[in-house]
Amino acid sequence: MASTPCIACIGVIGKHDNPLHIALFPPHVSNPSAHLNFSLLLNSSLDIFEARAQDKNRVDQDLGCLQHVDERLSIYGWETGTGARFAIIVDLWGKEGKFHETGKETPPKSLKLGDLKPSFIARQECPLTGISRTQAFKALQTAYIRLLQNPFYIPDGQIPMATAGVPEGTAGKITSRQFIKGVERIGNAWRPGLNTV
Repeated sequence: MASTPCIACIGVIGKHDNPLHIALFPPHVSNPSAHLNFSLLLNSSLDIFEARAQDKNRVDQDLGCLQHVDERLSIYGWETGTGARFAIIVDLWGKEGKFHETGKETPPKSLKLGDLKPSFIARQECPLTGISRTQAFKALQTAYIRLLQNPFYIPDGQIPMATAGVPEGTAGKITSRQFIKGVERIGNAWRPGLNTV
């Protein structure tokens, strides 16, 4: 039986290329260096975000697969109208962290075109695939919109780089418990073929 791909990391990156939120999911949570490793992966995708954002032929906010890190991890991107960016790192080996069983190797399932993309695009380009990738980005964008509607949240575009009275490195970080729970729910619930997150 092949492993089911899962979300390894969800990153929310501000318009000034600053990380606003990074969430890790099993099996990567237990690794002590995982947060640093995934921060570096998200940082490495920023140039690709920039290159794709400048594409004049781009129709929607979906930037598709930004890069295949290795045979295990792939980074998918989405850019909001406010300049915030969402990156979802998918682990093709699944939550077990392996893709073989009883000594014989089974290649991991690849993600279908519509698994992270918006549903209307997925239906147009690949009508036979599920919309689980769509649902991941839609749910993440909904959680972010709800965060922006909170009158006590200050978006990162309105925070001066040197904020008085705020510990260094914490300005602009998302600390909303509701948003963090929403991201955790998305990361833990998502799997290919899932219609709602």
